[in-house]
Amino acid sequence: MSNHMTQSLADLQKSIIADGVVDADEAKKLRERLYADGKIDQAEAEFMFDINDAVSGNANDPAWQSLFVDAICDYLLKDEVSPGVVDGAEAAWLLERVQRDQQLDDVERALLTALESRATSIDEKVKKFIAAN
Repeated sequence: MSNHMTQSLADLQKSIIADGVVDADEAKKLRERLYADGKIDQAEAEFMFDINDAVSGNANDPAWQSLFVDAICDYLLKDEVSPGVVDGAEAAWLLERVQRDQQLDDVERALLTALESRATSIDEKVKKFIAAN
């Protein structure tokens, strides 16, 4: 992953999930790449979920969970439309992504817990999902 700053997200994703886990060095390089412009956009958030779905339940470094939670929280809570809030459109996206692989893993649980503590307001659909899981 030496060219992690210039590699396409698709190629970067392939190289990270090739061995089925995200190690500490990969998490560090991902953080550098994703935060190079200071924000997380939807393509990057989708990229993070795609990686998580591919490595879910494996022996990933704790830095992976930390990066995943930070990146998705930043995508949802540091936007210009509804800063600090998980609005209806964001809730629909989040629930679709969390449920896409039909399992709620520990990393996604950590994300939901972090959203509860970091958001000033969360759409009712997400609150109901959290309460049910």
